[in-house]
Amino acid sequence: MSKTATISPRPQLNEAQQALLKKRLQQARAVTAAPSDVTGIPRRETRENLPLSSAQLRLWFIDQLEPGSPVYNMCEGVRMRGVLSVPALERALNAIIRRHEILRTNFIAVDGNPVQVIAEERPLSLVVHDLSALPAEGREARLGELIHDEARLPFDLRTDPLMRVLLTRLEPEEHVFMFTMHHIISDGWSLGVFFDELASFYEAAVAGGEGCLPDLPLQYGDFVLWEKERLQGGVLTRQLAYWKRQLQGRLPVLELPADHPRAVSSVSRGATKALPLPSVLSRKLKALSQQEGVTLFMTLLAAFQTLLHRYTGEEDIVVGSVVAGRPQVSLEKLIGFFVNTLVLRESLAGDPTFRELLARTQETTLEALAHQELPFARLVEELHPDRNLSGNPLFHVMFVLQNTPAKPARLPGLSLQPLEVESGAAKFDLLLIMTETPDGLNASVEYNADLFEGGTIARMLGHLHVLLEGIVENPDRRISTLPLLTPGE
Repeated sequence: MSKTATISPRPQLNEAQQALLKKRLQQARAVTAAPSDVTGIPRRETRENLPLSSAQLRLWFIDQLEPGSPVYNMCEGVRMRGVLSVPALERALNAIIRRHEILRTNFIAVDGNPVQVIAEERPLSLVVHDLSALPAEGREARLGELIHDEARLPFDLRTDPLMRVLLTRLEPEEHVFMFTMHHIISDGWSLGVFFDELASFYEAAVAGGEGCLPDLPLQYGDFVLWEKERLQGGVLTRQLAYWKRQLQGRLPVLELPADHPRAVSSVSRGATKALPLPSVLSRKLKALSQQEGVTLFMTLLAAFQTLLHRYTGEEDIVVGSVVAGRPQVSLEKLIGFFVNTLVLRESLAGDPTFRELLARTQETTLEALAHQELPFARLVEELHPDRNLSGNPLFHVMFVLQNTPAKPARLPGLSLQPLEVESGAAKFDLLLIMTETPDGLNASVEYNADLFEGGTIARMLGHLHVLLEGIVENPDRRISTLPLLTPGE
């Protein structure tokens, strides 16, 4: 017997649901439409005395205030097992340097104004630190010293190559490869570009070839000139108007319960504590996000805001976050400093339920994303906040969600294992990084070790875990009543 398929009637929405749906559609269109008037970026005609991007200019000024600081060193490392061709690795690295002008760039002052100076060539000679003659324990100890020193070695922006490479041989078929870039020429996205190109050029070099990647349509300098041209007139006016309205009045300073007084310095010792969250909790957080029509980022941000509120009693919470800052496809394959910082300010007044706070956070986040083009440095310049060397001018706490699956690095004949490398410096009081892994979410806090002891941060991570469990259990509880203390406490 045949069966006839039936189509259920579409459910009717009440007025409140229709209004909410309309609002969310408008917000989604605002985010997707934000770069719609972005015109193509032209190739520039000169390489002489290029200006700095807004983001670069801020780091340059910081370097002038405290030269020799490693706080903006970006360090990555991998342990390589297998037969490594050092000449092929050197050729691959030099191919990347030739391909990206920014890796051949220095920053000098001309008549008091900073400019970019791009070298025609900047060949890299790979030196191998051979530790294979040492006993096993001695090798690892010496390796740790080399990595520690390399991560903390400052750059001279005027004269030094702003990318360094450290290659250490532990055994004939085991090496550690570490590279360090200054943030003024790179960002997190750029690291992925670097490793992709390294794999391509190394494979070609091992096979005796030169590698064949498509020519880059642009260089970072082209973006710099385009950014300066674009950020004026109506675009600048609209972007500034939103941020000035959003950040008007007294910006709160989160007085977190620290273990030590704040030092008057922009350079602070940094350390990290991590806590893997149960996979069941991670699935429940994603389910709650889907149920509320928000992203996982928004749910975790609202939870972090709740934690900060409970720690400080502050109802006006300001947290920094980041966006990639690459509005065009032509910028996606470039190495450079594109990432932009957003200032997310949320009111927790009235002791809302977590569900109500989540709705507020959604609206704030969508509006911020729709106005993400204004460089953070330009925002600071316009707002004129009280400045001192002991912290960020607009916020002291940052939140990041890393939810892009990391592609496993592959080099012919080698197995690669990521190596945790810490620069030993902290840019913020707290940076909460939530990372999606196949086993669930991992919570990691990079913190100012001059302010906080490790035990304090470990307890904070425990409180965050308990809070998240309480949120998924009952998001309709008011934020003041959500659980915080661990069973032991």
